[in-house]
Amino acid sequence: MGETRRRFDPEFRAGAVRIVRERRKPIAQVAKDLGINAGTLANWVQMDRLARE
Repeated sequence: MGETRRRFDPEFRAGAVRIVRERRKPIAQVAKDLGINAGTLANWVQMDRLARE
C-alpha cells in the first residue's frame, strides 16, 4: 500500500520557511522539530529564495 501524502497549508509552509530564514536554524533541525521531511522543507526554502529574487 502507498502512503497518503500530507497537505500543508500556505501558512504552515510560510512559518516553517520563516523559522529557517529568520532564526538561521538548519533545515534538518526545523524539519525534525515540525515533524516534516527535510527535503520537503528544503524545497519550500528554495522556492522562497527564488520568489524573493
